[in-house]
Amino acid sequence: MKLRNHAFDFLCGICIIRMVSLHIMAFCGHADDDWWKEVMQWTYYFMSFFFFKAGYFNKSVLGDSRQYCLEKAKRLLIPYITTGLIGSVVYFSFLPMMIQKYHKPIEPLSWDHIWTNSAFYGNNPTWFLFSFFAAYIAMHFLEKWRHRLLQGAPQWVLRWSSSIYFVFPFVSYWLFTLGNPLWMSLSNVPMGLFFFELGRAWSRIIGRWEPNRTIRVSILLILLFIAGNMLFHDASYTMSSNKFTGNPIITIANITVILCGLSGLLIAARLPRVPIVNFIGEHSMVFFVSHYPMLYYYKYVFLSYNRSIFGRTDDVFILVPVIFCLCAWLVPYIERVPWLSGRWPKKVEN
Repeated sequence: MKLRNHAFDFLCGICIIRMVSLHIMAFCGHADDDWWKEVMQWTYYFMSFFFFKAGYFNKSVLGDSRQYCLEKAKRLLIPYITTGLIGSVVYFSFLPMMIQKYHKPIEPLSWDHIWTNSAFYGNNPTWFLFSFFAAYIAMHFLEKWRHRLLQGAPQWVLRWSSSIYFVFPFVSYWLFTLGNPLWMSLSNVPMGLFFFELGRAWSRIIGRWEPNRTIRVSILLILLFIAGNMLFHDASYTMSSNKFTGNPIITIANITVILCGLSGLLIAARLPRVPIVNFIGEHSMVFFVSHYPMLYYYKYVFLSYNRSIFGRTDDVFILVPVIFCLCAWLVPYIERVPWLSGRWPKKVEN
């Protein structure tokens, strides 16, 4: 059997650790602390990595459209709905108590929350599953259209025509300048398509290189990111809200070089398995869908006793190990339920 390369599991684990820690810091009122904002400025590209990874491992998104869409809906759309509803149950079960105690909801409520943000009350990170699903579907039909349009053309023409995806970040930026008008947070999908194609292109490139060459180029790309982020420290991108800050060209360039640089370096160097981080990366879906309702439960239980966790540091030190340990404990239980984990049994052909 081919030995598993642990690089992408490690990077997925880092992404999840960063995301969960960010949400804990936000719940505890420390998201705007200077030191934490500095951490975010050096890691803002991590949510983009999941699209990049999907492209790296997907050599083709063609095939029967009905079967393709159903498969992606089972993997992403069903968990999006079910885990979002679970978060809503946690959120709204405490709402009557909060209104009775504080005479108003703790947070503003809006009926258009889902179709403008694609996020559920009680489980906001579910926006990612819907955007991921939309990006997969868009890529499928765009690729079918591209292949149909260039049918009979030389192979090099077909391959180079995929460079059209590298214009897509500017579509997302244009939508950002318009106030992100697309419902369900879909203004970030063109960026997702770009990262998806970037992963596919990077996979083809380093697949032709020797490991030493990949390492040298990857280190150069990482150094370019460090220099770019230091010189243009205000440039960043928030994928959940499709928000650009600073120079968009610098931002796109920085994300491109760091995604390729980090992945290329760790793949070529054959990073060994880092137990805790890789475990989180291997089961990233469980940590992703389950941590946010836990945070709301913790927050509302303490509010019911007139104790707010906002602005407290001790709760950060409590929540970080508790949330990660609970999510790890839930791994076997959630993964055996396909409509929660998206892990449906594969059909075995006779």
